[in-house]
Amino acid sequence: MEHENTNWGQSVTGVVIRDGKVLLARHTYGAGKGLLIVPGGYVEHGETPQDAVKREFMEETGVVVEPKEILAIRFSSRDWYIAFAAEYVSGEAHSDGDENSEVVWMDVNEAMEREDVPDLTKKLVACALAGKPGLEPITFSGRSGPIENSLYGVK
Repeated sequence: MEHENTNWGQSVTGVVIRDGKVLLARHTYGAGKGLLIVPGGYVEHGETPQDAVKREFMEETGVVVEPKEILAIRFSSRDWYIAFAAEYVSGEAHSDGDENSEVVWMDVNEAMEREDVPDLTKKLVACALAGKPGLEPITFSGRSGPIENSLYGVK
């Protein structure tokens, strides 16, 4: 769970919805202890937010995902948190036995009603379900050629 390379000021999450179900993990520590939340975590130094989402999902759930548009950003004077819509690629969901005690695919309507799903997770799921495009990756040209996955905006 703790890494020397962790950038404690940068964190990410992803909302993965597949066949009307959202992937949630029951957290085992901190303010989220006992709650079903969208998986995520801190970015490591030298890692992009997109790579952090992929790593966190693999480590915590065994599921391979591909981050897509940005659904939401939370920031303060100390840190920031980016929430991506993420696409399921492969893998069988399971608990990591450390940061979470269970990982489930839950019907999105049930997730929105449950008391053990916190408001932040519900808001992020609602953003993913809204059907409106989020901030999407925009490739632009720099002096050395095309630059991908560093600029996000409304297309």
